[in-house]
Amino acid sequence: MENNSKQTEPIEHPVINVDIACVGFGPAMGGFLTTLSRKLVKSDGSAAFQSRCADGMPLQVVCYERADDVGFGVSGVVSKARSLKKSFKDELFSIPMACGVKKEKLLYLLDPYKASRRPLTMRIADKFIRIIKPLLPFKDDAFEVLWSPEFLHKKDGLIFSIGQFTQWVSGVVQSSGMVQIWPSTPASKVIVEDNCVKGFRLIDQGVDKTGKPADGFVPGMEIRAGLTVVGDGPVGTIGRQIDDHFGMPEGAERNDWAVGMKMVVDLPENTALEPGTVIHTFGYPEPEIFGFLYVHPDRIASLGIFVPSWFDSPIRNTYRYLQYWMLHPYFWKHLKDARLRSWGAKSLLESGQRGTPYLAGNGYARIGEGSGSTNVLTNSGVDEAWETGVILAEAVIELLEKNLPFTKENLDAAYVKRRKESWIEKEGKIAEKARDGFNCGFISGVLGMMLSGLSKGLLNIPGKPKPISKRVKTLDEFFKDKISPDELKKIIDECAAKGLPLNSILMERTGWQPIQYDGKLLVSHQDALLIGGKVQAPDGYADHVIFINPALCKECDRKICIEMCSGQAIAPGEDGVPAFDREKCVHCGACMWNCVKEISEAKVNIRFEAGTGGLHSAEN
Repeated sequence: MENNSKQTEPIEHPVINVDIACVGFGPAMGGFLTTLSRKLVKSDGSAAFQSRCADGMPLQVVCYERADDVGFGVSGVVSKARSLKKSFKDELFSIPMACGVKKEKLLYLLDPYKASRRPLTMRIADKFIRIIKPLLPFKDDAFEVLWSPEFLHKKDGLIFSIGQFTQWVSGVVQSSGMVQIWPSTPASKVIVEDNCVKGFRLIDQGVDKTGKPADGFVPGMEIRAGLTVVGDGPVGTIGRQIDDHFGMPEGAERNDWAVGMKMVVDLPENTALEPGTVIHTFGYPEPEIFGFLYVHPDRIASLGIFVPSWFDSPIRNTYRYLQYWMLHPYFWKHLKDARLRSWGAKSLLESGQRGTPYLAGNGYARIGEGSGSTNVLTNSGVDEAWETGVILAEAVIELLEKNLPFTKENLDAAYVKRRKESWIEKEGKIAEKARDGFNCGFISGVLGMMLSGLSKGLLNIPGKPKPISKRVKTLDEFFKDKISPDELKKIIDECAAKGLPLNSILMERTGWQPIQYDGKLLVSHQDALLIGGKVQAPDGYADHVIFINPALCKECDRKICIEMCSGQAIAPGEDGVPAFDREKCVHCGACMWNCVKEISEAKVNIRFEAGTGGLHSAEN
């Protein structure tokens, strides 16, 4: 991110030199720093390696995390935890909210309200299921799938909270005394010199919303390092800047995304849901939307849905769909008296191995979801991300022992080669084309996943991933059979005048029931920001969501950035240009990949830069 100041005098940025600088503290970085820190200390307690930048000091390893706390994220996770168990064995069960998987269910949800946009094949299937329901494991408009393939199971796995887990891991790492972790330090600009990554610059402080120096201006420090480890996720600023500078490997693309919106809830005292229960759903509230519910100890449950980029609706409001999912009869009987603890959202890179960037170069290495590690067939990402960090740590130790520099050649030999030979890459290759069928429709997508999984990746249903601009229908197209053009225009104009998104009005107009708030679990979107995850947005920092060319915003006929915004931080603004309120932003990044206005190849009209703050909740 370039400084927007128009000062004639160049800004001098203080410099800190370290051996290894890390960006982002999530599962991948946890795996890297846990494995690395164990090798940095000898059995006698002395340092195993000397710093190359500070004479007489041990290796200087520092991690910078954007969020205000290292325990970010409210998501519940179910994982086979193969790599995690290898790192920690039985210690994992000491993490708050963690327990073993005891029961797994896959449910096909029928539509109790007749509002879902179901293709003909699904409508026929729904009628048939209802006719023969006495013969089936059918209850409360949900059909329990009698058989599901082995690759979907998490048998002998672990249910845990990603927030509680990262907090616990950070304690393990920092207790070694060999690693520093600094939250609330967003990295804003990668430093590249002579085609070598030399580190990154932290965000400027004491600036106005446009980034211009104001009272109390403090320039961001330059963190220079022999190795920069990038684990800032799929929408991270540094990772994206590296991709922009070095490009992507031939054939790599990132057109498949999803928003995961999640809640942590206190279940009623009389709940029948047992700890260790895992439920996955498909078919409702829309065929393209998948859901989950995981039960932790102490009557705590994690639940949520995933809204993917192949969903063609221009009013794809995840929060609204999550409420309808919770209200489905099968779940509402369990959730009726539940209470919201935490709420949040995150973008997920659904391109899998197809979205793998260059994993290493001169002075840098990539790990985690932003490096294409997520398995899109098994819906698994945390354990895979952790393993990428473990592999890189082993490679770094090898190079340190040989006293070799962190060049592309050396990192390719020590890290990339290891990773290509790992189970992550082998399983990721099987999954690479598993979701291609969804580009042709829901039924073909489900069949394509089954084919890919059962054939170990040999068979699939082809379908070319498209940019969001070519997937999502216009409002006129989407509602042509339900709302007249005149009525639709009237609704659009009224919402723009009031500064409101369209989704609630249009969904209720087309058959979805109004939400009856109960003040406990069913609350307004704004109340979820207050009750389930207060957004912190301190003054003195620039806005991190920028509409590059306002003229393109004015002519946009969909404005999905408004409808999709997880925190309602983007709203209708003056002259057709959306307005951004960073005090509501949850930093999910959905606005960026949902923008339909391209300014150049692979570049959209929204720039998502480094930003401070984020959600604070009971779990983080």
